Amino acid sequence: MIVIKNAHEIEAMKRAGRVAAAAREAAASFLASGTPDRMTTKDVDRVVDRTIRELGAIPTFLGYGGFPASACVSVNEEVIHGIPGTRKLHEGDLVKVDVGATLDGFVGDCAATFYVGTPPENAKKLAEVTRQSFWDAMAFARPGFRLSDISHAVQTTAEREGYGVIREYVGHGVGRKMHEDPEVPNFGAPGRGPRLLPGMTFAVEPMIAEGTWEVRRLANRWTVVTVDGKLAAHYENTILITQGDPVILTHNELDI
Repeated sequence: MIVIKNAHEIEAMKRAGRVAAAAREAAASFLASGTPDRMTTKDVDRVVDRTIRELGAIPTFLGYGGFPASACVSVNEEVIHGIPGTRKLHEGDLVKVDVGATLDGFVGDCAATFYVGTPPENAKKLAEVTRQSFWDAMAFARPGFRLSDISHAVQTTAEREGYGVIREYVGHGVGRKMHEDPEVPNFGAPGRGPRLLPGMTFAVEPMIAEGTWEVRRLANRWTVVTVDGKLAAHYENTILITQGDPVILTHNELDI
């Protein structure tokens, strides 16, 4: 069942979304100002955790399903759910940071792909196309369209550039829980699924691979990697369907 949020719930989701966005922004600033080979994925997690707590919220991911950290930090061929640890970050690495913040009983969920130092051109293009696929999909996040219109738009943008669209993992509804109905795939034919209505809130999150869309999960039971070892990128925001244009609940000034 898709939960339609009322005005009070939407305001609460905006507050949670701002915290998640601030944590994502803090991670971006840390990665941009840090020294390659001296930063670890755990350092990124500490920045995210500290930012969320300083803003009065709780890290949603910590302990969720047994996940051991406050952020998912996935590097290069890692698509999502990277467990922060001692891995050092090197010049040119593609780093995906996914964060969730719970405030006043509601969740904000967002992610983005960042670089360490200067990325190779192919990595930079992949990240930019992944981000653009999200924004292209927002043209269909309006009443009158169907859920798969968002999915189809993501796929169209990514595949036009020759990239693979991850099938096994998808976006989702979000609200009082991090994962609510419905699932929001990044692929599929248009004109299918529930019709979009004001008050619906989704986490739309393109996960795009440089090569094949096929993935596998590592022995740690969390980290998802591309089967061909090629790069992957991730971009996500929590959005609200309104009477007009969608509202990005995890928006911040940097427009990451």
